[in-house]
Amino acid sequence: MTDLAPHLWSRLQAADREWLRSLARQAGPHARVALVGGAVRDAFLGQTPLDLDVVAEGANVEALARAAGLPVLFHPAFQNATVTLPDGRATDLVRARRETYPVAGRNPVPHPGTLEDDLWRRDFAANALALHIGPDGGVSLLDPVGGLEDLAARVLRPLHPHSLHEDASRLVRAARLAARLGFTADPELLRQVPDALAVAGDTPRLWAELKLLLSEARPGAAARTLERWGAGGVLPGVPWLEGLDRLQDNGQPVSPQLYAAAALHASADPAQLGARLGLGDRPAGLLARALSDTYFPDDTPERVLRGLLRPDAPVPLTGRDVLALGVPPGRAVGEALSHLARLRRDGQIRSREDEQEALQQYLEGKGTWGG
Repeated sequence: MTDLAPHLWSRLQAADREWLRSLARQAGPHARVALVGGAVRDAFLGQTPLDLDVVAEGANVEALARAAGLPVLFHPAFQNATVTLPDGRATDLVRARRETYPVAGRNPVPHPGTLEDDLWRRDFAANALALHIGPDGGVSLLDPVGGLEDLAARVLRPLHPHSLHEDASRLVRAARLAARLGFTADPELLRQVPDALAVAGDTPRLWAELKLLLSEARPGAAARTLERWGAGGVLPGVPWLEGLDRLQDNGQPVSPQLYAAAALHASADPAQLGARLGLGDRPAGLLARALSDTYFPDDTPERVLRGLLRPDAPVPLTGRDVLALGVPPGRAVGEALSHLARLRRDGQIRSREDEQEALQQYLEGKGTWGG
């Protein structure tokens, strides 16, 4: 570990290293400051950590956060501070703590603790590593739970027998990490899946994690991971989400709104799912447009989603197609398109060829245009 710590430290951006050193100096010789969690994990995996979580033991967190003169939002209840770095990234500086869960699924109750306590309260061993920065700038690696071994094996292992029961959102977070990083579930994680599902409906953070899942690079892969673990019911529409993954793999840009709309389409109660995920109105609006018969150009979100959900839906004719048949610009074009829309709603048009034939018959029935 002595040799690994400087190597992990070197993965950070120079400006981030300097900020962390300044925190350690400001905290003083009797305090401890450490970079924890995903940043250490990502450094081990060869990435440049950008999402920084910092824990301070034995220091005034608010004073420490404000010492650098950066924008700070302080949360007294948990003794947490959100610090905005010069490049705009938000980082968390928190007081070392342990936690208890009086009610499964609800917010934990924080208690002052040590740096080691703080690592033990985390979700998985692979995320329970810390780089301690001394007042002199030296770094050392803390691994009280065997996280390095799990990282090397790319395994996600809960830290406690009731970890997923206390916070079911950890199940969704595990699926996100597994899909993103290529990790597998430890048998202990799989053993706890039914416990997580039993309290999923009473865990508000689970819905926040599902919304984050829809913003992953490949949400379909994460949703399929949940399904393989026996938790497919928490997010519907896995085949469609995977279909959007494939479009992305082939170079088609796919936004989180598209993924959200696909999940809503698969839900038995789209309004309830949208409210639980906090999606707002945009995904539902996108879905409604995609399922309509309105024409949308290639590569628009509506056309992409329609191609996924209604692959056999004909591409509606447009005003340009009507004009090409000699209809003069104006009201007559709109009337022709309205006629075709009625036929589509009545199920009389099932292909573009049907639509072209119906338009030709409609125009012939109208006689000579403009006469």
